[in-house]
Amino acid sequence: MTVQPRPNALSESYWMPFTAARAFREAPMMFVGAEGMHYLESGGRRVLDGMAGLWCVNAGHGHPRITEAIRTAAGQLDFVSSFRMGHPGAFAFAERLTAAAPEGLDHVFFSNSGSEAVDSALKIARAYYRVRGEGGRTKLVGRAKSYHGVGFGGLSVGGIGRHKRDFGPLLPDVYHLPLPYDPARMGFPNGRPAVGADYAESLEALLAVQDPSTVAAVIVEPVTGSGGVYPPPQGYLERLREICTKHGILLIFDEVITGFGRLGTCFASQAFGVTPDLIACAKGLTNGAVPMGATLVSAGIYEAFMAGPPEAVQLFHGYTYSGHPLACAAGLAALEAYEQEGIFANAAAMAEPFAQALHALRDAPHVVDIRTIGILGAIELAPRGGTRGPAVADRCFAAGVLVRAAGDMLVLSPPLILAPAEIDRIAQTIRDALLAEA
Repeated sequence: MTVQPRPNALSESYWMPFTAARAFREAPMMFVGAEGMHYLESGGRRVLDGMAGLWCVNAGHGHPRITEAIRTAAGQLDFVSSFRMGHPGAFAFAERLTAAAPEGLDHVFFSNSGSEAVDSALKIARAYYRVRGEGGRTKLVGRAKSYHGVGFGGLSVGGIGRHKRDFGPLLPDVYHLPLPYDPARMGFPNGRPAVGADYAESLEALLAVQDPSTVAAVIVEPVTGSGGVYPPPQGYLERLREICTKHGILLIFDEVITGFGRLGTCFASQAFGVTPDLIACAKGLTNGAVPMGATLVSAGIYEAFMAGPPEAVQLFHGYTYSGHPLACAAGLAALEAYEQEGIFANAAAMAEPFAQALHALRDAPHVVDIRTIGILGAIELAPRGGTRGPAVADRCFAAGVLVRAAGDMLVLSPPLILAPAEIDRIAQTIRDALLAEA
Protein backbone atom coordinates (compact mmCIF):
# COMPACT_ATOMS: atom_id res chain seq x y z
CA MET A 1 0.00 0.00 0.00
CA THR A 2 1.30 3.46 -0.90
CA VAL A 3 1.30 5.86 2.02
CA GLN A 4 0.69 9.49 1.15
CA PRO A 5 2.86 11.96 3.09
CA ARG A 6 1.14 14.33 5.49
CA PRO A 7 0.99 17.91 4.20
CA ASN A 8 3.27 19.09 7.00
CA ALA A 9 5.75 16.32 6.26
CA LEU A 10 6.47 17.00 2.59
CA SER A 11 10.09 16.31 1.76
CA GLU A 12 12.32 19.20 0.76
CA SER A 13 14.25 16.83 -1.50
CA TYR A 14 11.92 17.51 -4.42
CA TRP A 15 12.72 20.86 -6.09
CA MET A 16 9.47 21.60 -7.92
CA PRO A 17 9.45 23.36 -11.32
CA PHE A 18 7.89 26.83 -11.70
CA THR A 19 6.72 26.62 -8.08
CA ALA A 20 7.16 28.71 -4.95
CA ALA A 21 8.43 25.68 -3.04
CA ARG A 22 8.24 27.07 0.48
CA ALA A 23 4.72 28.39 -0.05
CA PHE A 24 3.66 25.04 -1.53
CA ARG A 25 4.70 23.17 1.60
CA GLU A 26 2.51 25.50 3.65
CA ALA A 27 -0.57 24.93 1.45
CA PRO A 28 0.08 21.99 -0.90
CA MET A 29 -2.17 21.15 -3.83
CA MET A 30 -1.87 17.36 -3.86
CA PHE A 31 -3.69 14.83 -6.03
CA VAL A 32 -3.68 11.06 -5.65
CA GLY A 33 -5.72 10.07 -8.69
CA ALA A 34 -7.48 11.29 -11.80
CA GLU A 35 -10.39 10.17 -13.96
CA GLY A 36 -12.00 11.75 -16.98
CA MET A 37 -12.49 15.46 -16.34
CA HIS A 38 -11.44 15.31 -12.69
CA TYR A 39 -8.51 15.07 -10.32
CA LEU A 40 -8.96 13.22 -7.02
CA GLU A 41 -7.66 14.34 -3.63
CA SER A 42 -6.76 11.94 -0.84
CA GLY A 43 -9.97 12.73 1.02
CA GLY A 44 -12.06 11.79 -2.01
CA ARG A 45 -12.87 15.29 -3.26
CA ARG A 46 -13.17 15.56 -7.03
CA VAL A 47 -11.67 18.66 -8.66
CA LEU A 48 -12.86 19.61 -12.15
CA ASP A 49 -9.77 20.05 -14.32
CA GLY A 50 -10.03 23.28 -16.29
CA MET A 51 -6.48 22.99 -17.61
CA ALA A 52 -6.20 19.42 -18.99
CA GLY A 53 -3.35 18.93 -16.55
CA LEU A 54 -1.07 21.44 -18.24
CA TRP A 55 -2.70 21.87 -21.67
CA CYS A 56 -2.09 18.18 -22.44
CA VAL A 57 -4.72 15.66 -21.21
CA ASN A 58 -6.99 16.17 -24.22
CA ALA A 59 -8.78 12.80 -24.04
CA GLY A 60 -9.34 13.03 -20.29
CA HIS A 61 -7.47 11.48 -17.41
CA GLY A 62 -6.88 7.76 -17.06
CA HIS A 63 -8.12 6.90 -20.54
CA PRO A 64 -8.42 3.08 -20.51
CA ARG A 65 -7.21 2.60 -24.10
CA ILE A 66 -4.02 4.56 -23.40
CA THR A 67 -3.46 3.00 -19.99
CA GLU A 68 -3.72 -0.51 -21.38
CA ALA A 69 -1.40 0.28 -24.28
CA ILE A 70 1.29 1.50 -21.87
CA ARG A 71 0.84 -1.53 -19.63
CA THR A 72 1.18 -3.92 -22.56
CA ALA A 73 4.22 -2.13 -23.96
CA ALA A 74 5.97 -2.12 -20.59
CA GLY A 75 5.63 -5.88 -20.36
CA GLN A 76 6.91 -6.45 -23.88
CA LEU A 77 9.80 -4.02 -24.45
CA ASP A 78 10.76 -1.61 -21.71
CA PHE A 79 13.52 0.23 -23.61
CA VAL A 80 15.61 0.19 -26.74
CA SER A 81 17.87 2.94 -27.99
CA SER A 82 17.05 4.79 -31.20
CA PHE A 83 20.75 5.17 -31.99
CA ARG A 84 21.41 2.68 -34.83
CA MET A 85 18.58 0.43 -33.63
CA GLY A 86 14.86 0.65 -33.11
CA HIS A 87 11.52 -1.07 -32.56
CA PRO A 88 8.38 -1.47 -34.69
CA GLY A 89 6.29 0.84 -32.51
CA ALA A 90 8.36 3.91 -33.36
CA PHE A 91 7.97 3.35 -37.11
CA ALA A 92 4.26 2.62 -36.76
CA PHE A 93 3.69 5.73 -34.69
CA ALA A 94 5.70 7.90 -37.07
CA GLU A 95 3.60 6.70 -39.99
CA ARG A 96 0.34 7.26 -38.12
CA LEU A 97 1.39 10.70 -36.88
CA THR A 98 2.52 11.99 -40.25
CA ALA A 99 -0.72 10.73 -41.79
CA ALA A 100 -2.60 12.99 -39.35
CA ALA A 101 -0.29 15.96 -39.97
CA PRO A 102 -0.74 18.68 -42.58
CA GLU A 103 0.06 17.49 -46.10
CA GLY A 104 3.76 17.61 -46.87
CA LEU A 105 4.97 17.17 -43.29
CA ASP A 106 5.80 13.53 -43.79
CA HIS A 107 8.77 12.89 -41.51
CA VAL A 108 9.05 13.07 -37.72
CA PHE A 109 11.92 13.34 -35.25
CA PHE A 110 10.97 12.11 -31.76
CA SER A 111 12.08 13.70 -28.51
CA ASN A 112 10.79 13.81 -24.93
CA SER A 113 9.04 17.16 -24.46
CA GLY A 114 7.87 20.31 -26.15
CA SER A 115 11.09 22.06 -25.15
CA GLU A 116 13.13 19.38 -26.92
CA ALA A 117 10.82 19.40 -29.93
CA VAL A 118 11.40 23.14 -30.32
CA ASP A 119 15.16 22.90 -29.87
CA SER A 120 15.20 20.05 -32.41
CA ALA A 121 13.30 22.21 -34.90
CA LEU A 122 15.74 25.10 -34.46
CA LYS A 123 18.77 22.83 -34.86
CA ILE A 124 17.27 21.14 -37.92
CA ALA A 125 16.61 24.56 -39.47
CA ARG A 126 20.20 25.72 -39.06
CA ALA A 127 21.64 22.36 -40.13
CA TYR A 128 19.37 22.31 -43.19
CA TYR A 129 20.94 25.45 -44.57
CA ARG A 130 24.43 24.20 -43.79
CA VAL A 131 23.91 21.00 -45.80
CA ARG A 132 22.53 23.16 -48.63
CA GLY A 133 25.69 25.25 -48.63
CA GLU A 134 24.01 28.28 -47.01
CA GLY A 135 25.77 28.15 -43.65
CA GLY A 136 25.40 31.92 -43.27
CA ARG A 137 21.70 31.46 -42.50
CA THR A 138 21.87 31.26 -38.70
CA LYS A 139 19.55 34.00 -37.44
CA LEU A 140 16.29 33.06 -35.73
CA VAL A 141 13.13 35.11 -35.33
CA GLY A 142 10.62 34.61 -32.51
CA ARG A 143 7.76 36.74 -31.24
CA ALA A 144 6.84 38.71 -28.13
CA LYS A 145 4.77 36.86 -25.50
CA SER A 146 5.62 33.49 -27.04
CA TYR A 147 6.60 30.45 -24.98
CA HIS A 148 8.80 27.82 -26.59
CA GLY A 149 9.95 25.78 -23.62
CA VAL A 150 12.92 26.04 -21.31
CA GLY A 151 15.87 24.80 -23.40
CA PHE A 152 18.39 27.47 -24.31
CA GLY A 153 17.08 27.52 -27.87
CA GLY A 154 13.45 27.83 -26.82
CA LEU A 155 14.28 30.46 -24.20
CA SER A 156 16.18 32.47 -26.78
CA VAL A 157 13.37 32.62 -29.34
CA GLY A 158 10.70 32.87 -26.62
CA GLY A 159 9.17 36.21 -25.82
CA ILE A 160 8.55 36.21 -22.06
CA GLY A 161 11.25 38.25 -20.37
CA ARG A 162 10.87 36.84 -16.87
CA HIS A 163 11.69 33.36 -18.12
CA LYS A 164 15.04 34.57 -19.48
CA ARG A 165 16.18 36.86 -16.69
CA ASP A 166 18.23 34.40 -14.65
CA PHE A 167 19.87 32.44 -17.47
CA GLY A 168 21.60 34.79 -19.87
CA PRO A 169 23.41 35.22 -22.07
CA LEU A 170 21.28 33.19 -24.44
CA LEU A 171 21.71 32.41 -28.14
CA PRO A 172 22.99 35.32 -30.24
CA ASP A 173 21.40 36.48 -33.48
CA VAL A 174 17.83 36.08 -32.27
CA TYR A 175 15.18 38.72 -33.01
CA HIS A 176 11.52 39.14 -32.11
CA LEU A 177 8.35 40.28 -33.83
CA PRO A 178 5.65 42.15 -31.89
CA LEU A 179 2.63 40.35 -30.49
CA PRO A 180 -0.13 40.73 -33.12
CA TYR A 181 -2.69 42.07 -30.68
CA ASP A 182 -4.00 45.48 -29.64
CA PRO A 183 -6.89 45.42 -27.13
CA ALA A 184 -7.97 48.89 -28.22
CA ARG A 185 -9.04 47.62 -31.63
CA MET A 186 -9.13 43.83 -31.12
CA GLY A 187 -10.35 43.37 -27.55
CA PHE A 188 -12.65 40.56 -26.39
CA PRO A 189 -12.17 38.39 -29.50
CA ASN A 190 -14.12 35.19 -29.99
CA GLY A 191 -11.85 33.52 -32.51
CA ARG A 192 -9.57 35.37 -34.93
CA PRO A 193 -9.78 39.17 -34.86
CA ALA A 194 -10.89 40.65 -38.16
CA VAL A 195 -8.12 43.26 -38.07
CA GLY A 196 -4.39 42.91 -37.41
CA ALA A 197 -2.98 41.14 -40.47
CA ASP A 198 -0.72 44.17 -40.88
CA TYR A 199 1.34 43.00 -37.89
CA ALA A 200 2.98 40.49 -40.24
CA GLU A 201 4.64 43.36 -42.08
CA SER A 202 6.95 43.74 -39.07
CA LEU A 203 8.74 40.67 -40.43
CA GLU A 204 9.45 42.42 -43.73
CA ALA A 205 10.74 45.44 -41.80
CA LEU A 206 13.01 43.23 -39.70
CA LEU A 207 14.36 41.43 -42.76
CA ALA A 208 15.13 44.74 -44.44
CA VAL A 209 17.51 45.45 -41.56
CA GLN A 210 18.93 41.98 -40.93
CA ASP A 211 19.28 40.71 -44.54
CA PRO A 212 16.98 37.77 -45.26
CA SER A 213 19.86 35.68 -46.62
CA THR A 214 21.18 35.41 -43.04
CA VAL A 215 17.89 34.22 -41.48
CA ALA A 216 17.23 30.51 -41.00
CA ALA A 217 13.77 30.38 -39.46
CA VAL A 218 10.80 32.19 -38.01
CA ILE A 219 9.06 30.41 -35.13
CA VAL A 220 5.59 31.31 -33.83
CA GLU A 221 2.76 29.68 -31.95
CA PRO A 222 -0.28 29.70 -34.26
CA VAL A 223 -2.20 30.75 -31.14
CA THR A 224 -0.08 32.27 -28.41
CA GLY A 225 -0.70 29.89 -25.49
CA SER A 226 1.03 30.32 -22.15
CA GLY A 227 1.62 33.99 -22.90
CA GLY A 228 -2.12 34.63 -22.75
CA VAL A 229 -4.18 32.88 -25.50
CA TYR A 230 -3.93 35.43 -28.28
CA PRO A 231 -5.67 34.20 -31.47
CA PRO A 232 -3.95 35.22 -34.71
CA PRO A 233 -5.65 37.99 -36.69
CA GLN A 234 -7.27 36.92 -39.93
CA GLY A 235 -4.66 36.92 -42.67
CA TYR A 236 -1.69 37.25 -40.29
CA LEU A 237 -0.35 33.69 -40.48
CA GLU A 238 -1.05 33.60 -44.19
CA ARG A 239 1.09 36.72 -44.67
CA LEU A 240 3.92 35.30 -42.51
CA ARG A 241 3.88 32.24 -44.76
CA GLU A 242 4.11 34.40 -47.88
CA ILE A 243 7.03 36.43 -46.55
CA CYS A 244 8.98 33.37 -45.43
CA THR A 245 8.45 31.68 -48.79
CA LYS A 246 9.48 34.82 -50.64
CA HIS A 247 12.81 35.02 -48.80
CA GLY A 248 13.52 31.28 -48.54
CA ILE A 249 13.13 31.26 -44.76
CA LEU A 250 11.74 28.25 -42.88
CA LEU A 251 8.50 28.78 -40.96
CA ILE A 252 8.15 26.78 -37.74
CA PHE A 253 4.87 26.42 -35.88
CA ASP A 254 5.08 25.58 -32.20
CA GLU A 255 1.93 23.48 -31.76
CA VAL A 256 2.84 22.01 -28.40
CA ILE A 257 -0.43 23.45 -27.04
CA THR A 258 -2.60 23.75 -30.16
CA GLY A 259 -1.79 20.29 -31.49
CA PHE A 260 -4.21 17.37 -31.13
CA GLY A 261 -7.62 18.92 -31.15
CA ARG A 262 -7.59 22.27 -29.34
CA LEU A 263 -9.11 23.97 -32.39
CA GLY A 264 -11.22 21.01 -33.49
CA THR A 265 -8.60 19.72 -35.95
CA CYS A 266 -5.50 17.67 -35.29
CA PHE A 267 -3.30 20.74 -35.76
CA ALA A 268 -4.07 24.44 -35.71
CA SER A 269 -2.30 24.80 -39.04
CA GLN A 270 -5.06 22.68 -40.56
CA ALA A 271 -7.75 24.86 -38.99
CA PHE A 272 -6.09 27.99 -40.37
CA GLY A 273 -5.12 26.53 -43.74
CA VAL A 274 -1.48 27.57 -43.35
CA THR A 275 1.23 24.90 -43.62
CA PRO A 276 4.62 25.58 -42.03
CA ASP A 277 7.89 23.83 -42.86
CA LEU A 278 8.23 22.27 -39.41
CA ILE A 279 5.88 21.69 -36.48
CA ALA A 280 6.96 21.14 -32.89
CA CYS A 281 4.40 19.20 -30.85
CA ALA A 282 4.10 17.35 -27.53
CA LYS A 283 1.53 17.40 -24.67
CA GLY A 284 -1.57 15.93 -26.35
CA LEU A 285 0.71 13.75 -28.47
CA THR A 286 0.44 11.05 -25.77
CA ASN A 287 -2.42 12.65 -23.83
CA GLY A 288 0.24 13.55 -21.27
CA ALA A 289 0.49 9.91 -20.15
CA VAL A 290 4.16 9.42 -21.09
CA PRO A 291 6.60 12.28 -21.79
CA MET A 292 7.15 12.72 -25.52
CA GLY A 293 7.78 15.41 -28.10
CA ALA A 294 7.95 15.35 -31.88
CA THR A 295 9.20 17.60 -34.64
CA LEU A 296 7.35 17.19 -37.92
CA VAL A 297 9.47 17.99 -40.96
CA SER A 298 8.63 18.62 -44.60
CA ALA A 299 9.90 16.31 -47.32
CA GLY A 300 12.15 18.96 -48.82
CA ILE A 301 14.04 19.46 -45.59
CA TYR A 302 14.40 15.74 -44.96
CA GLU A 303 15.61 14.99 -48.47
CA ALA A 304 18.31 17.67 -48.21
CA PHE A 305 19.86 15.71 -45.36
CA MET A 306 19.58 12.43 -47.27
CA ALA A 307 21.66 13.70 -50.21
CA GLY A 308 24.97 12.64 -48.65
CA PRO A 309 26.63 9.20 -48.50
CA PRO A 310 24.23 6.51 -47.26
CA GLU A 311 26.65 5.33 -44.56
CA ALA A 312 26.97 8.83 -43.04
CA VAL A 313 24.95 10.04 -40.03
CA GLN A 314 22.69 12.71 -41.50
CA LEU A 315 21.83 14.58 -38.27
CA PHE A 316 24.11 14.60 -35.23
CA HIS A 317 21.29 15.11 -32.79
CA GLY A 318 19.07 12.95 -30.60
CA TYR A 319 18.07 11.87 -27.11
CA THR A 320 18.46 8.67 -25.12
CA TYR A 321 14.68 8.30 -24.94
CA SER A 322 13.82 9.36 -28.50
CA GLY A 323 11.02 7.08 -29.75
CA HIS A 324 10.68 5.36 -26.36
CA PRO A 325 8.55 2.19 -26.65
CA LEU A 326 6.08 3.22 -23.94
CA ALA A 327 5.70 6.70 -25.36
CA CYS A 328 5.06 5.36 -28.86
CA ALA A 329 2.44 2.97 -27.50
CA ALA A 330 0.75 5.81 -25.64
CA GLY A 331 0.86 8.01 -28.73
CA LEU A 332 -0.67 5.39 -30.99
CA ALA A 333 -3.44 4.74 -28.48
CA ALA A 334 -4.06 8.48 -28.05
CA LEU A 335 -4.43 9.02 -31.80
CA GLU A 336 -6.81 6.08 -31.97
CA ALA A 337 -8.88 7.51 -29.12
CA TYR A 338 -9.02 10.95 -30.70
CA GLU A 339 -10.22 9.52 -34.00
CA GLN A 340 -12.47 6.65 -32.97
CA GLU A 341 -14.18 8.48 -30.11
CA GLY A 342 -14.78 11.72 -32.02
CA ILE A 343 -12.84 13.81 -29.51
CA PHE A 344 -11.78 16.46 -32.02
CA ALA A 345 -15.38 16.69 -33.24
CA ASN A 346 -16.55 17.23 -29.67
CA ALA A 347 -13.98 20.01 -29.27
CA ALA A 348 -15.32 21.67 -32.41
CA ALA A 349 -18.91 21.34 -31.16
CA MET A 350 -18.10 22.71 -27.70
CA ALA A 351 -16.01 25.66 -28.93
CA GLU A 352 -18.93 28.07 -29.25
CA PRO A 353 -20.62 27.15 -25.93
CA PHE A 354 -17.18 27.46 -24.29
CA ALA A 355 -16.64 30.88 -25.84
CA GLN A 356 -20.13 32.10 -24.93
CA ALA A 357 -19.74 31.01 -21.31
CA LEU A 358 -16.40 32.80 -20.92
CA HIS A 359 -17.46 35.94 -22.77
CA ALA A 360 -20.54 36.14 -20.53
CA LEU A 361 -18.06 37.03 -17.76
CA ARG A 362 -17.36 40.35 -19.47
CA ASP A 363 -19.44 42.17 -16.85
CA ALA A 364 -17.80 40.43 -13.87
CA PRO A 365 -15.59 42.46 -11.51
CA HIS A 366 -11.97 43.10 -12.57
CA VAL A 367 -12.37 41.69 -16.11
CA VAL A 368 -10.63 43.84 -18.75
CA ASP A 369 -10.37 41.42 -21.67
CA ILE A 370 -11.45 37.89 -22.68
CA ARG A 371 -9.92 35.91 -25.54
CA THR A 372 -11.17 32.56 -26.83
CA ILE A 373 -10.52 30.25 -29.74
CA GLY A 374 -11.38 26.57 -29.90
CA ILE A 375 -11.09 25.10 -26.40
CA LEU A 376 -8.64 27.75 -25.26
CA GLY A 377 -9.46 30.82 -23.23
CA ALA A 378 -7.90 33.65 -21.25
CA ILE A 379 -9.50 36.14 -18.90
CA GLU A 380 -7.41 39.27 -18.43
CA LEU A 381 -7.93 40.91 -15.04
CA ALA A 382 -7.28 44.43 -13.85
CA PRO A 383 -3.59 44.65 -12.89
CA ARG A 384 -2.67 44.11 -9.25
CA GLY A 385 1.01 43.32 -9.35
CA GLY A 386 0.44 39.78 -10.59
CA THR A 387 -1.48 38.76 -7.47
CA ARG A 388 -5.08 38.94 -8.66
CA GLY A 389 -4.90 35.89 -10.91
CA PRO A 390 -3.53 33.56 -8.21
CA ALA A 391 -6.09 34.86 -5.69
CA VAL A 392 -8.98 34.11 -8.06
CA ALA A 393 -7.50 30.74 -9.03
CA ASP A 394 -7.18 29.81 -5.34
CA ARG A 395 -10.86 30.64 -4.78
CA CYS A 396 -11.79 28.48 -7.77
CA PHE A 397 -9.75 25.58 -6.41
CA ALA A 398 -11.43 25.90 -3.03
CA ALA A 399 -14.72 25.53 -4.91
CA GLY A 400 -13.50 22.42 -6.70
CA VAL A 401 -12.40 23.80 -10.09
CA LEU A 402 -8.78 23.96 -11.27
CA VAL A 403 -7.84 26.94 -13.43
CA ARG A 404 -4.40 28.35 -14.14
CA ALA A 405 -3.22 31.79 -13.09
CA ALA A 406 -0.61 33.67 -15.09
CA GLY A 407 -0.05 36.91 -13.25
CA ASP A 408 -3.21 39.01 -13.42
CA MET A 409 -4.81 36.59 -15.84
CA LEU A 410 -6.61 33.26 -15.87
CA VAL A 411 -6.05 30.75 -18.66
CA LEU A 412 -8.26 27.76 -19.45
CA SER A 413 -7.72 24.65 -21.52
CA PRO A 414 -9.96 21.82 -20.26
CA PRO A 415 -9.95 18.28 -21.65
CA LEU A 416 -11.64 18.06 -25.04
CA ILE A 417 -14.23 15.61 -23.72
CA LEU A 418 -15.97 18.43 -21.84
CA ALA A 419 -19.75 18.82 -21.89
CA PRO A 420 -22.00 21.89 -21.50
CA ALA A 421 -22.58 21.24 -17.79
CA GLU A 422 -18.85 21.32 -17.13
CA ILE A 423 -18.43 24.49 -19.16
CA ASP A 424 -21.17 26.14 -17.12
CA ARG A 425 -19.61 25.05 -13.85
CA ILE A 426 -16.20 26.42 -14.79
CA ALA A 427 -17.68 29.78 -15.82
CA GLN A 428 -19.93 30.08 -12.75
CA THR A 429 -17.08 29.20 -10.40
CA ILE A 430 -14.91 31.89 -11.97
CA ARG A 431 -17.74 34.43 -11.67
CA ASP A 432 -18.23 33.57 -7.99
CA ALA A 433 -14.51 33.90 -7.35
CA LEU A 434 -14.35 37.28 -9.10
CA LEU A 435 -17.32 38.53 -7.07
CA ALA A 436 -15.58 37.41 -3.88
CA GLU A 437 -12.54 39.45 -4.90
CA ALA A 438 -14.59 42.60 -5.47
